[in-house]
Amino acid sequence: MQWITEILRSHPELAIYLTLGLGFLFGRVHIKGFSLGIVTSVLLVGVIVGQLNIPMTGALKQTAFLLFLFAIGYKVGPQFFAGLRKEGLPQVFFAVVMCVFILLSTWCIALVMGYNAGEAAGLLSGSQTISAVIGVADDTIRGLSISDAEKQKMLDIIPVAYAVTYIFGTAGSAWILSRLGPKMLGGFEKVKAACKELESRMGRDESDKPGFMDAKREVEFRSYRIENVWFDGGRKVADLEEYFKEQGKRLFVERIRKGKRIIDDVSPGKRLNIGDEVVLSGRYEYTIGEERWIGEEVDDKELLSFPVMVIKCTITGKRGKRESFNGKSVAELRSRRFMHGVSIQRIRRMGIEIPVFPGTMLNNGDVIELVGKKIDVMNAAKEAGYPDPATNESDIVFVSIGILIGALAGLLTLHVKGVPISLSSSGGALIAGLLFGWWRSHHPTFGAVPEAALWVFNNLGLNIFIAIIGISAGPGFIEGFKEAGLSIFLAGIAATSLPLIFGIFVAAKLFKFHPAIALGCCAGARTTTAAIGALQETLGSETPALGYTVTYAVGNTLLILWGVLLTLMVG
Repeated sequence: MQWITEILRSHPELAIYLTLGLGFLFGRVHIKGFSLGIVTSVLLVGVIVGQLNIPMTGALKQTAFLLFLFAIGYKVGPQFFAGLRKEGLPQVFFAVVMCVFILLSTWCIALVMGYNAGEAAGLLSGSQTISAVIGVADDTIRGLSISDAEKQKMLDIIPVAYAVTYIFGTAGSAWILSRLGPKMLGGFEKVKAACKELESRMGRDESDKPGFMDAKREVEFRSYRIENVWFDGGRKVADLEEYFKEQGKRLFVERIRKGKRIIDDVSPGKRLNIGDEVVLSGRYEYTIGEERWIGEEVDDKELLSFPVMVIKCTITGKRGKRESFNGKSVAELRSRRFMHGVSIQRIRRMGIEIPVFPGTMLNNGDVIELVGKKIDVMNAAKEAGYPDPATNESDIVFVSIGILIGALAGLLTLHVKGVPISLSSSGGALIAGLLFGWWRSHHPTFGAVPEAALWVFNNLGLNIFIAIIGISAGPGFIEGFKEAGLSIFLAGIAATSLPLIFGIFVAAKLFKFHPAIALGCCAGARTTTAAIGALQETLGSETPALGYTVTYAVGNTLLILWGVLLTLMVG
């Protein structure tokens, strides 16, 4: 043990990797559906490792944290600015109102409890599950005009307060929004019925089977033998596709078998006769059950054996003569000629999957997956936005310059009555990420950061920072826990619950949001991903995600900045 201790003290980088490995391992453990989560597990493992009094460098900690903040801003930037458009403003205003209430309620609780700036920042970070507050509060406390001893006391208590309040901050938020929230809005049955009504209004077919929402293959390719007398005398491919369109079903004829001959290049004028076999493509809700009308479904392996391409496409602003679909609906995109034979498999916004309904509005930065024959999807991707270059390389020049510019801007300080006020390098990196992410959504030819790389920047950057925080705070953590454990846990329950209950009431009564949108907005403004998952599962609908993305972008930005403001207000 002595040998291990000496090794870790001599090579603190090994202590960081030990903390990360064990923290990620324990963070994935679920007991009866509950998990501490990766960040809290990394922090607690760091505290345990920190009992060995391992010296840590501040430069590595801040480097990792700036990378994390830039990645967060880059991810939510397009949606943050998209929310400033007219149709997104109500959700932006709601997120601002809720975030201000979070700040004021946390501040009041801190004053009542007599907390110092470190305890208040830890309370905000854990109760609102916004781990980045730890970093910006750390920066701000170091800039306060107080003694080094007072600063260290405040810095040591932040991870204690965070760890104690995070548990209810996560589990309590999910329970309040998914269980108490629907009851506040009229009951589960009423909210579920409202979700179905919204889905219908956005264009979802009433005959859709809810049980198929989780099907892995969102786009189907199925083959049928033509038997219906509707085809007597022959019909054109265009006639069949127009018939489907009149029925509200978007289906395409991909291949035809006439006897032993397979026709791969299907033109609108190609004739279909009884006895022919056809391959239809479309989203699963349109293809299931069509055999009842055309004829018997057949398992023709040769007919169904042809290459189908899936390509990702990023929605962007107008480029030259090409139309921009920013702010337009899925139905408008589907109506364009270049979308013939192409189906939208899924839409992801800030990594969150949103419903593919005709009424779903598209925003810059949305990533849509197109499915169809190669020539069709390649053309559609170029017309609809910017085809994913499918590269594994990140534009490190773009990222590095963005962090540098943001951090330098954040270090500019304004002195008010002797109190230094600034965004800090952390806040500056976040704002730079927002701007650079938005810029990239309009000019996607540079600044690429693949989703996998963004995950690494986000998760590894934050958790290296958290690991160092835990290891550094380890020696004083246990004493701080004994001193403030129970009281700050109860304070955390209040700081988590009050804003959510307030948010549900305001979203429904003042902003008059649809019940599903109201609950999604509350989850987004509180940046609680666990809650949006619990909501969708409880209500059996994806519609809450429509209120999540704009409010998440605003909430994620403001709550991190609140870490600076609350620290100054209390400190």
